[in-house]
Amino acid sequence: MQRDDASVAGVALDFPLWLRATHFFNLLFLSLLVRSGLEILSAHPKLYWNDDCTPGSEWLSFSTSPPQDSRPRVASDDESSWSSWIALPGHENLGLGRHWHFLSDVGWLLAGVTYVAMLAVTPEWRRLIPTSWQILPAAWHTLGRYLTLHVVRTPGAYNPLEQLSYATIVFVVAPLSVATGVAMSPAVAARFPWYLRIFHGRQSARSIHFLCLVAFVLFFVVHVTMVVLHGFREELAAIVLGQTHRPDLTRALVVGIAGMAIVVVIHVLATVCSLRRPRFVQQTTQAVTRPLRHLLFGHAISAEGYAPREVSASFWVNGRPPVEDAYLALARDGFADYRLEVGGLVRTPLRLSLADLRAMPKRTQITKHCCIQGWSGVAEWGGVPMRHILDLCGPLPAARYILFRAYDDKSTSEPHGHGAGHFYGTISLAAADDPQTLLAYEMNGQPLPVPHGAPLRLRVEAQLGFKMVKYIQAIELIDDYGAIGAGQGGWREDHQYFSQEAGI
Repeated sequence: MQRDDASVAGVALDFPLWLRATHFFNLLFLSLLVRSGLEILSAHPKLYWNDDCTPGSEWLSFSTSPPQDSRPRVASDDESSWSSWIALPGHENLGLGRHWHFLSDVGWLLAGVTYVAMLAVTPEWRRLIPTSWQILPAAWHTLGRYLTLHVVRTPGAYNPLEQLSYATIVFVVAPLSVATGVAMSPAVAARFPWYLRIFHGRQSARSIHFLCLVAFVLFFVVHVTMVVLHGFREELAAIVLGQTHRPDLTRALVVGIAGMAIVVVIHVLATVCSLRRPRFVQQTTQAVTRPLRHLLFGHAISAEGYAPREVSASFWVNGRPPVEDAYLALARDGFADYRLEVGGLVRTPLRLSLADLRAMPKRTQITKHCCIQGWSGVAEWGGVPMRHILDLCGPLPAARYILFRAYDDKSTSEPHGHGAGHFYGTISLAAADDPQTLLAYEMNGQPLPVPHGAPLRLRVEAQLGFKMVKYIQAIELIDDYGAIGAGQGGWREDHQYFSQEAGI
């Protein structure tokens, strides 16, 4: 290929240390985000433009699920086990993938904010930010030069095509990926329904988020290709040493290889440690991200209210019903003998039948269910507000959490799951005080169907679906969940390493 050399006046030719450092951390955290993002996608590897997620309406599917057996299909049947070579950590580890994703988000955002702040206070912005619409025809012309096998070089700066591409990634794709990531938070969607409408729904935001991932990967491939075409050793010297004049090529090669080795080692350690010591990774990453997640996505009060016409025609089922004899006997009799026990740190223990619950003040609401796997659906729920149950039982001052125990024994309902024992979950008293936190006994105007949690299920609209315990057997007010199960706050937190913070 031939080379066209040009120059740009008014810009320092060497690249400063802060720019090179943020470039390195951007590579590190963005690569972790891509791999952990693919792990999250593998839990429901289908993309939609509609929030109903109607089977067959996906515009893109990576599902590799095996042929279905005689049982009804549920959402978890579509979860795919992707190799650790592409996903972090791979092999159906959604909980750990999310932990790595949020930790990498923090690092990536810090690097990005630092980069943009330094652009604003140094002359480096001139190298990146276009100042004239002439950049568009100039970039088109540059593209034409590349297509005719000419390399357009601008020593110490970016040619018009590079400048436009970099500015688009930094000021369009990166903010869009953050904005769509936030839109997938049930806490944000519940508290600010208008924000979700900006992207025409949660699934549209999820699809755009995926397209941003594709854009980052394509940019990386093209970027590396351009480095090679422009002269690998000289470009590497500019990237790692900041030198554009008389670069020390040997030193640049050593530093560059060392930097890439650090990135690879971090990926290997993250993968191996996740697969061998998952609890350590869960607790360590949560220690870093929990305060920020709690600040941004905790204590949300739901303001959702969809119209009846927006109720989903089909609503995914996640997980299978209990198969224990005691539960099946209750179901055969329409749950006439069902009794809900409410106890623990309360002044007045309760024992309530379905008839008792139906006689209490009823609330109906049409809300969007956001599953941690990625799918969503809108339904009308009817039931008793949790705050009414709390008024009846009277929490003691020591009570901080509410424990929901289910009939569902996962050793029988999910024999190939990540552990045994009865399903349970916990929420804070603050979450229970939300007017839209319900003990639901109706769905879409009918008695709650067995696949969706009959006779009673929890609705906490500002959190992900796995917190909404189905098949509720008993409720207990507690001061701490550390001595229950594996001490992480829920069955999925214990066995699948989910986070107790479920606002995003």
